[in-house]
Amino acid sequence: MQPDKHQELINRVTGELGALDAQCARFGAGLLPIRQEVTRLIRDLQTILFPRFFPNPRMDSVEEMLGRVQRRLMEQAALALPFGPPLGCDAECVGERFLHKLPQIKRTLLTDIEAAYNGDPAATSYEEIILCYPGFYGIMIYRLAHELYLLKLPLLPRIMTEYAHQKTGIDIHAGATIGDYFFVDHGTGVVIGETATLGSHVKLYQGVTIGAKSFELDENGNPVKGVKRHPDIGDHVVIYAGATILGGGTRIGDHSVIGANTWITSSVAPGSRVYYSMGGTQSDKK
Repeated sequence: MQPDKHQELINRVTGELGALDAQCARFGAGLLPIRQEVTRLIRDLQTILFPRFFPNPRMDSVEEMLGRVQRRLMEQAALALPFGPPLGCDAECVGERFLHKLPQIKRTLLTDIEAAYNGDPAATSYEEIILCYPGFYGIMIYRLAHELYLLKLPLLPRIMTEYAHQKTGIDIHAGATIGDYFFVDHGTGVVIGETATLGSHVKLYQGVTIGAKSFELDENGNPVKGVKRHPDIGDHVVIYAGATILGGGTRIGDHSVIGANTWITSSVAPGSRVYYSMGGTQSDKK
């Protein structure tokens, strides 16, 4: 390309991009959280929770790592807070409250490891689950992000769960409420929506969707936000591969089994077995 044509192209593209900047003004002009820093935060937290499995190359003590996590979280929280409503809690407060939650997060993760070991005949050791299982990796990041979501911190919880989504194919919104002894087997393609609740001892296989039926619209045609959109799953429920469960009014009762490739948009009684056959979805009591 001749120099004059090259410069003409550069000038034209620069001008078009500049004109489009006006449309980006509604996104705001503030500094944003840094994704790479949030990723480092996740890695440090994994080391603090399970140091033998996620070793620290710097050989820092737990106390040093906790200090670094608190500082990094405060820095990124300060960048995120302007993008949400006032919390009555500044970045320092967010960091302190989150650190207080780490022991409880680890206690819950230990139940998830137990559920994976007991729920998968192929699991030969607890070490294998922590080192190798994408389900546990995705759950661990979700549980960390969920505590920040409960603090109503914007952006950071979503950055964390989308990082887990990229790594594992497991898409759990940080707002979902999930009980202990949770196991996702294989994991790829699992989706759990923001307002879903899952009880204790729930087991999911690959390709499960716990999602919304559709978006409600207001009088101006905009999606209505902040309403219950996703199902409730009871205790001791098993949901097999490819099942889709939709709707904020849908509840799967305790001790139910949902078969592969089923499509469910209404509640299921406790102790039910739902399965797909050539005649459509069938349901019976166990």
